[in-house]
Amino acid sequence: MTDTAAQRLNMVESQVRPSDVTDRRIIRAMLDIPREAFVPETLRSIAYMDVDVSLNGAGSPPRYLMAPRVFAKLVQEARLEDKMSVLDVGCATGYSTAVLARLAGKVTGLEVSPDLAAVAKKTLADQKVGNAAIVEGPLDAGLAGSAPFDAILVEGAVAAEPSALLAQLKDGGRLVCVAAESYFGHAVVYTRVGRAFDRRTIFDAGAHVLPGFAAKAEFVF
Repeated sequence: MTDTAAQRLNMVESQVRPSDVTDRRIIRAMLDIPREAFVPETLRSIAYMDVDVSLNGAGSPPRYLMAPRVFAKLVQEARLEDKMSVLDVGCATGYSTAVLARLAGKVTGLEVSPDLAAVAKKTLADQKVGNAAIVEGPLDAGLAGSAPFDAILVEGAVAAEPSALLAQLKDGGRLVCVAAESYFGHAVVYTRVGRAFDRRTIFDAGAHVLPGFAAKAEFVF
């Protein structure tokens, strides 16, 4: 077993399985996909640690690969099936898109940074992921031209209800994200029921707020 394969196994056995992730398809995907290929070469030694990994160094705004435990639990709550259409918001370098592509029929990764989107396209091609595409655009706007989606995953935190994304769900569709104004918050799942949305808190989680999802400034008189 190679060092990276051993690291992937340790990630799953010490971080993912103990966190009540029981979907074997998620576990297989995270065992197979080389997470280190989606992070900067200088940081590959920490690719499998239970931390958010910086993807653009001193880039503004800073971007991160979500910690494995939080990511796996969010994916499980999306309840993906093999014929579903999925929007991966804030896909960054494409690791999340690669995992989701193992679980759904078609995955579209949405990324606002041209540099990260370029890395995602190349790395997904190198990994021969054939049922996913990367699209550049503002994250909070979603991708209305390709909606509706069976599921939407937000790969980071939001400080307000993602109303534009919710409008792009199919009836019965699910959106999962981390609700937080700072790093700490809780994961939530929205389920569309006609024109209404059921919102449920599922677990405590930490994630960095994504571009476009920061809290709006309030005027004080």
